[in-house]
Amino acid sequence: MEKPPPQPSGTARGGRPAPRRSARSLTDLVFRIRELSIGGALALLILGTYLVNPGFLDDQGVQDLLLNSAILVLLATGQSVVVLTRNIDLSVGSVVGLTAFACGSFVSGTQHSAVTVVLLGTGIGVLCGLVSGLLVSFGRVPALVVTLGMLYVIQGAGHVWAHGRQINAVNVPDGVLELGSGSVLGIPYLPLISAVVLAATAYYLRAYRSGRELYAIGSSPEAARLAGIPIRRRVLAAYAFSGAVAGFAGALWLARFGTVVADAANGWELTVVSAVVVGGIAITGGVGTVLGAALGALLLTTIGSSLVVLKVNPFWEQAITGALLLAAISTDRVVRSRTTEALRKRSRN
Repeated sequence: MEKPPPQPSGTARGGRPAPRRSARSLTDLVFRIRELSIGGALALLILGTYLVNPGFLDDQGVQDLLLNSAILVLLATGQSVVVLTRNIDLSVGSVVGLTAFACGSFVSGTQHSAVTVVLLGTGIGVLCGLVSGLLVSFGRVPALVVTLGMLYVIQGAGHVWAHGRQINAVNVPDGVLELGSGSVLGIPYLPLISAVVLAATAYYLRAYRSGRELYAIGSSPEAARLAGIPIRRRVLAAYAFSGAVAGFAGALWLARFGTVVADAANGWELTVVSAVVVGGIAITGGVGTVLGAALGALLLTTIGSSLVVLKVNPFWEQAITGALLLAAISTDRVVRSRTTEALRKRSRN
């Protein structure tokens, strides 16, 4: 009896594409459409503001826009890795404030280099991330409870330590301030650093198995467990990375502004989460890209800058951000349900 010819990889019997491959192709298409739509909205916003006030895109205006968005893009990159695992980190804003003040206190009146500041800030951030990650992954405490608690603990510790003091730019070494104000070929260092971290994170999530496993955990924790993925270790690593990025951002905050207080970046955690969700990463995990999160951060930053240029009441920035967040969550819900239904129909045919 003649054996049937072998089926090509990723193809079901009868020449139909395997459901898994169909799911991947359809999901990738949704990613691209979402990112293109955000990029288009960003371009229209910039163009509209420029037509009203051409000074918005002069050399100084572009530099200000890049500098204002650099730290938010960085934090959104770190937050994305956590949200992909179906978790959240609400402590990033307080970590930025703590590390900025700690780094400023350490280098104040000294000649320490920018490398020392970056290493110190990143180290503090990793410790904060590990505490949250251990409680979430091994302690099985809900991420919302853990990171909200960490937010208040870090803020309280920072206020007790600072006791009303602030770090003044005149006491910060010139080498540190140069990191925040310097540029290469007219492009400030900070957006270049954010772009490098963003590109490295995107490459890791796409090219490495452990990165792809984060998507699997967010898509279905139970299926990931059955597949042998070390969920606890991956979630712990995601929180450590988010903490490291937040600590790094705190060091850059000191370099950018020079004068800092213990509650710097207070309230930024909600802005970071908004940027991630607006950028296409589903709050339920497993869907989205860090590039989309970065575009979301750029969009929110540009909205704030545009409102200032157009002399619109700053209240509208929060209102618009809230509206975008609600629209993004609703869109994710609709897209997820329609994608599931489309894949179900394909599997039946």
